Amino acid sequence: MSTASAKGLRHPEKRNRPDNPIQRKPDWIRVKAPTSKEYFATRDTVRANGLHTVCEEAACPNIAECWAKRHATFMIMGETCTRACAFCNVATGQPKSLDATEPVNVAAAVAKLGLEYVVVTSVDRDDLPDGGADHFAQVIANIREMAPGTTIEILTPDFMHKAGAIETVVAARPDVFNHNIETVPRLYPSIRPGARYFTSLELLNRVKRLDPAMFTKSGLMVGLGEAKGEVTQVMDDLRAADVDFITIGQYLQPTPKHAPIDRFVTPEEFDSYARLARGKGFLMVSASPLTRSSYHAGEDFARLRAARQAEQAASRTKQA
Repeated sequence: MSTASAKGLRHPEKRNRPDNPIQRKPDWIRVKAPTSKEYFATRDTVRANGLHTVCEEAACPNIAECWAKRHATFMIMGETCTRACAFCNVATGQPKSLDATEPVNVAAAVAKLGLEYVVVTSVDRDDLPDGGADHFAQVIANIREMAPGTTIEILTPDFMHKAGAIETVVAARPDVFNHNIETVPRLYPSIRPGARYFTSLELLNRVKRLDPAMFTKSGLMVGLGEAKGEVTQVMDDLRAADVDFITIGQYLQPTPKHAPIDRFVTPEEFDSYARLARGKGFLMVSASPLTRSSYHAGEDFARLRAARQAEQAASRTKQA
C-alpha cells in the first residue's frame, strides 16, 4: 500500500466524506493469502516489464488464485484515473503522458507468461482526445504479433464524447469487448458520478452494430443498495443491447473512504441471479460472491464460444 493510499488520499475529493467502517466479511467471501511460486513468478514478470495490473490496483480478492494460474489483467495507460468512482481503489488525479513502449511491454509479458487468454483494461483517460482508444488498438496489435495464439479480451472505459474511439478499438479485432455497467441506474449519481448509464449501454450496442460476430460482455456489482427488480432491469437492458456475457459479483469496500457495503449477498441469491440471466438469453453467465470481470475469463470464454456455436447450429437446424 502506498503512503497516499494508507492516508486515504488516493481519492482526494473523498477526504471530507465520513469514513465508512469496513464490514467483516462472511466466511463465503474470504480468500487465502498468496503463497505459490507461480504467483510470485507472475508478479515478477509484471514488475520486470514496468506494467500495472488491475489485480493489484483494484485490490482484487482473487489475485492469489489467478496469478497462481498465470492469469493477469493488465491495466494500461498508467495507474491514475481521471474519474473518481465511489467503489474503485484506483488512484484519481492528473495522469502522466502515455508510455509509447507500453504496447510492446504488455505483449512481451503475455508472451513470456505463455498466456492463452489475456484481459487488458485501463484507467479512464478523459484527458486524451480519443480516450486512449488508439493505445488499446496498439496493445492488441502487438499481442497479435508476439503471442498470436492468445485470446484477447479488452475491458474499456466508456470513451464518453470521444468520436471514433469505439470504432478504433473494434477495428483492432479483440476477441471479447467488455465494458462494465457496474451498478443500477439509480445509484449512478453516488457510485459512478462521472459516467452515464445509457452511454454505457449505447457503447455495448454500438460494438454489436459494428461487428455482430464480436463477443460482448458486461458486469455489475451487487450489495450497494440495489433492489432485485433493478438488477433484473439491467439484465433486460443488456440483452436489448445484445450483450452475450454477464458477470455479477459482490461489491467489496476497498477502504473506509469508499462507498459502504449495504449488505453481503448470499451465494443462494447469486444462484438465483444466474438462473434469471440464463433465462433472459445470455450465452454465458458468471454470478457468485467472488466473481469479477476477468475471474476465470479463459474458461468462461471457451464455454461462451461453445454456446454461440450451439446456438448457430440450432438456428441452422430450425431453418432447414
